[in-house]
Amino acid sequence: MARPASDSPLLFDLPIRPDFSFERRAISRGHDPVAGLDEAGRGPLAGPVVAAAVVLDPERIPEGLDDSKRLTAQARDALFSQILDTALAVSVSSVSAAGIDRINILRASLEAMRRAACGLHVRPLYALIDGREVPPGLPCAAAALIKGDQRSQSIAAASIVAKVMRDRMMEACGRVHVNYGFETHMGYGTLRHRKAIGDHGAVARLHRTTFGLLRTGAGVVEAEGELIEA
Repeated sequence: MARPASDSPLLFDLPIRPDFSFERRAISRGHDPVAGLDEAGRGPLAGPVVAAAVVLDPERIPEGLDDSKRLTAQARDALFSQILDTALAVSVSSVSAAGIDRINILRASLEAMRRAACGLHVRPLYALIDGREVPPGLPCAAAALIKGDQRSQSIAAASIVAKVMRDRMMEACGRVHVNYGFETHMGYGTLRHRKAIGDHGAVARLHRTTFGLLRTGAGVVEAEGELIEA
């Protein structure tokens, strides 16, 4: 006799959405408040890496929190405002392109998250970090969660804040350096961006000179609004 087909979705077909379970587990062990940490901008050729730390109010968690990469720009902006309105504490920090070149992108990302955590006006007793590594020098105990922005609402909130803040920084860069289109690609290595580097050179203190095609120099460097030979 044939088995009847199930109308329940398969386990691996279920959509993954962040929840507050990791935070509640930490709180139950006496680690309250809990901060979520994440960064944006590890991969671009230009701009800073930006990190955020968020302590959510367990009674006022915005609906729809998710990995910032899975949200539209409009949804991110709306959630960004809700996070700022409802969270117990939010902190943002960054490491510049020059800092990234000096210490490498991994260390810069961890340092930006450390600074963000230390900048919270509510000191966390525990932190949840997106990724595989816990930043050294945090002011509290912590745990790293792989794909944490898809598992923890606090990390998801931090990912949204970091992404929106970095995008706004790059949009401002686009208004100053009008030949590069930073407001459209946010510093990532798109065809338009690579062509602009070839045509106009790298922007001093904005492009990461240790990344990709910039590693050997782009020939011309823009500084203080002028083009000078590299």
